Amino acid sequence: MKTIDLTPLYRNSVGFDRFASLLDNAFRAESASGGYPPYNIESLEENNYAITLAVAGFTQDELDINVERGVLTIRGERAKAEGKHYLYQGIANRTFERKFNLADYIEITGADLENGLLTIKLLKRIPEAMKPRSIAINGQPRVAPELEKSVEDKSAELV
Repeated sequence: MKTIDLTPLYRNSVGFDRFASLLDNAFRAESASGGYPPYNIESLEENNYAITLAVAGFTQDELDINVERGVLTIRGERAKAEGKHYLYQGIANRTFERKFNLADYIEITGADLENGLLTIKLLKRIPEAMKPRSIAINGQPRVAPELEKSVEDKSAELV
């Protein structure tokens, strides 16, 4: 795997050091885990997302999902196959740990295991205090330009 040097981001940025370190950690984690198990991150609809991991051969009891301090951790641990002697073993039967840094206000709403795919459902819930809002200048509420036009059209219809 190609190594990416993010040192210039640390030197030339103010306020983006956390972003650069998140990228740096993501690249290191990807190379350390060897890309196993493979996963998808999907946007289902506005504010709904899903992370799907290919965990073929794992049962629900062999998987563990935790969230702590904004980090989603998925672990899989399979018991050793006793008494089996393989001539060739191409199916991965190994323990794994996969971590995802969650953005602010992301909540885990559920997880499903079906046909060897573990799907973790995520929801982005922004608190009302953090949502964008319009601020009145001199106590006069501001009307959006689109609304002004519709108000003018309706008042013309009334005349």
